[in-house]
Amino acid sequence: MSSSGEPSRKRPFIEIDKPSTVLCTVVAMDNKNLFYRVCSVCERTLPDNPGSSCSYCNFTNSFNPSNSSSRRLFRVLVSIATDTEILVVIMFDRAARVLFGCSADEFFHFAKIHPYASTTASKALEGEILTVTLSKPKNGNAQHLRVVSVIPMRSDFQPAIHTLRELYPP
Repeated sequence: MSSSGEPSRKRPFIEIDKPSTVLCTVVAMDNKNLFYRVCSVCERTLPDNPGSSCSYCNFTNSFNPSNSSSRRLFRVLVSIATDTEILVVIMFDRAARVLFGCSADEFFHFAKIHPYASTTASKALEGEILTVTLSKPKNGNAQHLRVVSVIPMRSDFQPAIHTLRELYPP
């Protein structure tokens, strides 16, 4: 209780504009939508349509037209459990590469050959204990806290792609 007799408010999980580092466990991972496409030149987000190219690069290079290619980056929704609550957070490319052990393009091509790779990877990562740094999104429309960094706590941690290569040999 506060000095005014009112119940004290619970401290917010993430302080305003300050990243917080927490110890957590991976509860679940959305394995249906792991990637998004970006222009390989300017890294602007592209539509999911594989035939679409970057309108920005094609417009700015109208005197020197080139067909900009695309690449995939990770965007993974993950449920994590801390000592006090369960949160849904979003993990973008740099953080997700730690858990997956490869680029999003490499994982995408592996999953094309092995259709259950995404499901198996999410199951393999469930229960992993991690130290994650979370920050509030800079975009006001974003719904989830962002994972800025990931450190697996198990000394024998193996990224998902290593487990998948053992399960699905060539």
